Amino acid sequence: MKFDHGKFFTAYKGQFGPNLSQSQVDGIESMLTQLDSDAAVNDERWAAYMFATVKHECDNKWQPIEEYGKGAGRPYGKAITVKGSDGQTYTNKYYGRGYVQLTWDYNYKNLSTALGLGDALYTHPEKALEPDVAYKVMSYGMRNGTFTGKKLSNYIDGSTCDYKNARRIINGLDKWELIKGYAEKLETCFTSSRVTADAGATGDGGVNEDAAATTMGAGVTGGAAGGAMGDGA
Repeated sequence: MKFDHGKFFTAYKGQFGPNLSQSQVDGIESMLTQLDSDAAVNDERWAAYMFATVKHECDNKWQPIEEYGKGAGRPYGKAITVKGSDGQTYTNKYYGRGYVQLTWDYNYKNLSTALGLGDALYTHPEKALEPDVAYKVMSYGMRNGTFTGKKLSNYIDGSTCDYKNARRIINGLDKWELIKGYAEKLETCFTSSRVTADAGATGDGGVNEDAAATTMGAGVTGGAAGGAMGDGA
């Protein structure tokens, strides 16, 4: 899928209000660019729920963030020493980072391998804060059920669209009503801004999906700590 970013922002401001910081604009733009190249996402409702999740989990900042408190008092917040493939040792804390708050050392390790990063994410967990990596973690994990065993197609497929229970992909039914509301508004934004193949062929500013789409690196394991985040409107 491809989207007219200008139309998306116009629709977004109509749904959520006109006040966006430059950081929020940059973050949404980055995610839209990643989505444009994510050949595995072909349903506006999937995109809407993915973006709604990020809006909540990242406290409306639209940037990959570190878990508030950095895991203090939680088992995964303790520093541990690991050995990298380079033979060096690294002392890290594997608290929540990214768009969906990746936690635990083994998840960072599995994700790093799955994304073709070797053990870079395991030895340098701060890489989960890089927007392109954070997007791939979020997209693959939500599509394939690697966070909780639940995936987008369980709740959004064909005539079925269950934005309530889709929350189970990340964190039970925590804040489901809030996130459902976000998703419904974002669905309107995506539907109104989607560029069709015909638009690309006529030079109207669209892009031919088949020619331009690229396959995202896949295969991640993630976790979320959405309950620790603010509700950001």
